[in-house]
Amino acid sequence: MNLKQLSEMLGLSQTTVSRALNGYPEVNEATRERVLQAVKETGYRPNKAAQRLATGKAGSIGLVMPTAPGHQSDVHFGEFLAGLGEEAVRHDFHFVIMPSDPDDEVAALRRLAISGNVDALFIAYMRAHDPRLAMLKSLSMPYVVHGRSFGAEPDYPYLDIDNEGAFYDATRLLLQLGHTRFALMNGPMHLDFAIRRRNGVISALAERGLTLEEHCMNHALMTDEQGLLAMERFLQLPERPTAILCSSTVMALGAIRAVNQAGLRLGDDISLIAHDDVLPLLKPENFSVPLTTTRSSLRSAGVRIAQRLIGTVKQGGPFPDQELWKTELIVRASTGPAPQT
Repeated sequence: MNLKQLSEMLGLSQTTVSRALNGYPEVNEATRERVLQAVKETGYRPNKAAQRLATGKAGSIGLVMPTAPGHQSDVHFGEFLAGLGEEAVRHDFHFVIMPSDPDDEVAALRRLAISGNVDALFIAYMRAHDPRLAMLKSLSMPYVVHGRSFGAEPDYPYLDIDNEGAFYDATRLLLQLGHTRFALMNGPMHLDFAIRRRNGVISALAERGLTLEEHCMNHALMTDEQGLLAMERFLQLPERPTAILCSSTVMALGAIRAVNQAGLRLGDDISLIAHDDVLPLLKPENFSVPLTTTRSSLRSAGVRIAQRLIGTVKQGGPFPDQELWKTELIVRASTGPAPQT
């Protein structure tokens, strides 16, 4: 079925149907609902090329995907994209993904923006003083940042979680349980979230006159292998830590394997708190010892960023320019009183 046939079936002009489908405010709600119901019943899909000519909009969100030999993909980003896609489907929006060498992201974003194939952009995996921000600010195109850029002026649209507050609260809980020897398993040290999580731990410890020693920090890709290697190293220290902060439940999977292999008991000999991105295949409550976590859904973040981008393109706002989500601290069996030594 094409637009002309749909219009004839409804007894409406093609212009009215098109405007109803594209969210124009002058179409009354009853007519819009009638058009959308007909679309649902007939399976009609707008011709994207014609829609673009009529509206000047591509109906697409753009992102750059760094890829190169040895560059590893990330399960966390997949969950975020699932949320973004969930909302895009509701509005018949597409993704345009441009592969790029990791060292060429700024230029790749610019090429994508001027291609005419996207209406809005988003970026993620923010770094300190991120060079992509200046380029995005120079464009006359909507964009939203997932995360923030440590050290940069916070004058850009973003959605982030309070990473520093999350790990401050987690550290405070472990301090209240009597722990004094801490270690941190973190993401790559150049990434904004890792900087803020480390600062949260350091800040909470400083209030008790304690420090986080360099040899008790590990910065790496958030995989189970890296969690295993980091925990094995921590357990070999002359004064092994009794309290571990971990930036991902994926890393925690490997870390707990190391604890078990050492004949130690999680929640008794070692306490561990991980950040839970609400990954559907790795639920912290289903671990052999249920994990205490700081919790915030990556999928929900993806949905919200899509809402903001698509809503801005369709002029359906206003939306808040900056959002900082608090995390939940959920206490389970992986945390307990500091062992008496």
